[in-house]
Amino acid sequence: MVARQGPSVSDHVALVEIDLYGELMIAASSVAEERMSADHIDAVLRVHVDRSHSATSEPAREHERDHDHSAS
Repeated sequence: MVARQGPSVSDHVALVEIDLYGELMIAASSVAEERMSADHIDAVLRVHVDRSHSATSEPAREHERDHDHSAS
């Protein structure tokens, strides 16, 4: 293992995106269908989309993730 030198830099947004991608990969590996439905993806990402409005409506987050930090 190579030791790193210098200060450590964290990009909180990138870390959250990597975590979400991992959750999608795990969910995708467990479905029998070739593709996951939009509803299944929304459930994995914990996003609630009101599909009664236009297709361009923005998704509303049901729950904020515990490790979701805003970049400052």
